[in-house]
Parts: sequence; C-alpha cells; structure tokens
Amino acid sequence: MIVGGGLAGLAAAVGLGTQGIPVTLLESRARLGGRASSIVDRTTGETIDNCQHVTMGCCTHFAHFCRTTGLDRFLKTEPALYFIGPDGTIDEFSANSWPAPLHLAKAFGRLRYLQFRDRVAIARGLRDLARTPPARPDSRSFAEWLRDHGQTPAAIEYFWHVVLVSALSDSLDRIDVSHARKVFVDGFLKTRDGWQVQVPTVPLETLYGVELVRWLESHGVTLRLQTGVERVTSTVDRVTGIELRGGASIAADDVILAVPHTLVPTLLPAGLIDHPSLTRLQQLETSPIASVHLWFDRPITDLPHAVLVGRLSQWIFRRGTNDSLRAAGESQDSSAYYQVVISASRDLDGIPAEGIIARVVDELAEIWPEARRARLRHSRVISEHRAVFAPTPGVDALRPAQQTILANLQLAGDWTRTGWPATMEGAVRSGYLAAENVLRRRGRSVRIRPRDPAPDFLPALLFGLS
Repeated sequence: MIVGGGLAGLAAAVGLGTQGIPVTLLESRARLGGRASSIVDRTTGETIDNCQHVTMGCCTHFAHFCRTTGLDRFLKTEPALYFIGPDGTIDEFSANSWPAPLHLAKAFGRLRYLQFRDRVAIARGLRDLARTPPARPDSRSFAEWLRDHGQTPAAIEYFWHVVLVSALSDSLDRIDVSHARKVFVDGFLKTRDGWQVQVPTVPLETLYGVELVRWLESHGVTLRLQTGVERVTSTVDRVTGIELRGGASIAADDVILAVPHTLVPTLLPAGLIDHPSLTRLQQLETSPIASVHLWFDRPITDLPHAVLVGRLSQWIFRRGTNDSLRAAGESQDSSAYYQVVISASRDLDGIPAEGIIARVVDELAEIWPEARRARLRHSRVISEHRAVFAPTPGVDALRPAQQTILANLQLAGDWTRTGWPATMEGAVRSGYLAAENVLRRRGRSVRIRPRDPAPDFLPALLFGLS
C-alpha cells in the first residue's frame, strides 16, 4: 500500500511494479504528480503546469524512472542555456569539446556581465567546493562559505545566487554548504552532461496523469484517486494497514507513506510520532516558488527559455501558442504563452497578483521591447507556498531514513535521507529506496536504483571525486 501519488510514491510504485509486486496506491486528490501537477486555466481552456519543472543530466534516477516508464520521449534536452545579464545582453551557455571540468570554461568566458576577476573567483570557488568532503558537517551558511573563500560581490550575485536560488529555492544565507556542493559538483564539474537541462514537451498532467497511469495499470498497480487516508494502523511491532477518512479499513502487508513531511505526524500511529527520528521533522522549514503565466497577443522573444540575471524574474520559458483564448471580447487569433519562475518567493507575500505581474512584464520589456508593444491578453500567478523543504544549514540531520522502526512501514519523499536536496531526483531516489526495503523484507535483495555514474577521469584526478 502506497499512500501519496507524488513523485516519491510513483517511483516506489514503478520500482515494485517492475518486480511484479501487487501495489495499491492511494491519492487524496483527483490527480497524480503531487507538486508536479497541472491545472486547466478557465480563461484560455489550456492545461498549464503549476510551475515549470525541469531536470538535469546529473539527475540519473529521475532519468531511469522516465526511461523505465517511457516518459523520456516527452523530455527535450536543451543544447544551450541563455543567460541575460543585468544590462540585457544575451549570452549563450553551452559545452565545448574539452573534457570535464573544462567543458564549460568557454561558456563562462562568454558571460559578459562577469569581469575577469569575477571569473577567476568563481573558478577558485568551484575548485574549493569540489575539494570539500561532501559528508563533512559545516554549520556555516553558503553565504558565509562564499565570503570565507574570497568571492567577489558580482560573482556572488550574478553566479552563485542565480544558480542556487533556482536549484534550491532559497537565499544563500539559508543554504547548507553540502547542498550547494551537490548542485555545482554534480551539475557542472563531475561529468560532461550533468549541466544539460531537459524540459517536458507536454503538460505534467499528460506525463503523470495519462502516460504514467497507463504504465502503472499495465504493471499491476491499482490506483485509487480521491481516496483520503485518516491514519496508518498498527500493532505494537508492525503496521496492519490504513484507515480511510470515511472510516473503512484496508489491510496491507507493507505500507509506504509518501506524503509531504508536514502530513506525516497526522498519519502515523500514535506510538511512532514521538520517536526521535521523526520528532525532528517538525524542525524542517519550507520554501515557496511562484510562477507567473503570461499570454501576449504576439511573441516577445523566440528564445525557448532564458535565465534572467539580477532580476525578480529568474527563468522564462516559451510555452508555445494557444489558439482558443476565451477571454470575453477576445478574437480567436493565436496568443503567445510564457511562464516566468520566481523561486524563494517569500518577498512576494502580501503583494497583489496584479503588482507581481506588472513588475515581471516591466522586467521583460527592459530586455525585449516587444513585450511593451504587445498586449497582455491574460495572466495569472500560481504560488506553491510549501514547494520544497528549505536547505538550511544542518538540515540533513533532521531528515529520517526511509526505513522506520516498524519493519513494514517505509517513508518516501524528497525530505527523507537521500543524499540529494529537495528535487525531483531526490523524490525518485526516496521511492526507489523504500521499494528496495520492501523487497528486502520479503527476502529479495534487488537493486532497483541505477548506479551513480563515476566522475570523469579529469575531475576525479583534480578534485579527488569518487
């Protein structure tokens, strides 16, 4: 029995489904995907994602999940990234033919908004970060680490901040050094392809609500949507099943609880809530992400995406055109649709949606004057106030393992101990780990997870990576 249809629960279901284990997955909402979900915009009639989700080449377990289920055919690898500096210059960021970690050296050199001394500081910082043992505890925030390692103000604001706020959705003074290291070492230094971004070509609802449902049902997974769970039931030493909100009980040999960490205490058996490994969950903080959806009456840029440096807006994605805008009085000609992502969006609290949209459109117009000439036909803001757990210094000590003190109860979620920050990759890893524990309990020592790729030769030699 899997409780929760987010990526962690779905990964556990896929892992067990490949091994022929009968699975029932319960989800309280009418859709799968958890925080990776879609809604129908009533004005346009278009299915839009709550926020643009992307993956990277270093996310090997998420890639395995997509290959296993056939979802990989709906992911497009971007050959280059486009960085737009504070002055509006557009710089292409792509790898050259050199081996890692030199494969992005020319790309950094093309970022014209960085001075030579900033690039030198960044190179030195990346080297020092790579040589930092990943398991060494560090009470400093990453902002303090950067100051201690001689980073220039421009390097901090226009490089370290830009990458990490997008990746971890928090400010540098609230980010654990080991989590920052994970982003930069795995993404930029360890292998040639770790930096490459993949973007879904279809709405998330198509990925997880249509294509994945077909795969799950063909592999013996029973899906029960709109089925809320009241609590996990247990005896002294084992879980017996779950109780639904309507009062019905369902027996289960194993239970994987794959819900947000904030819900775990409300579902656990009373004797387990006070266990030290779980009481620390209450100290986990969360970070918000906002997305601004804009429909113009014409394209404002042909770029497929862009990283916006030194602005409130952090990423923009071109999501195509919509030929059926249904706003009152609108004609039926096509409308260019863009999505702007604002991670770590605490500063937007209390600001009306109209004010956020106006500021975002003004920023886009500073870069692309066509945005000022175009008519904004429709817009909306979607905020995920608890999008991810906050990567605060020392946060890993608060994260529980997948295996609880009850042999047949597993936890799954990006908030569990995975070695990764709060990402889709971390969620999938947790689901796979929970599934492996279930199999092990049944006497089957099966590894579902792919092997982590070894670092390329030169990064291993220069930085001692393994």
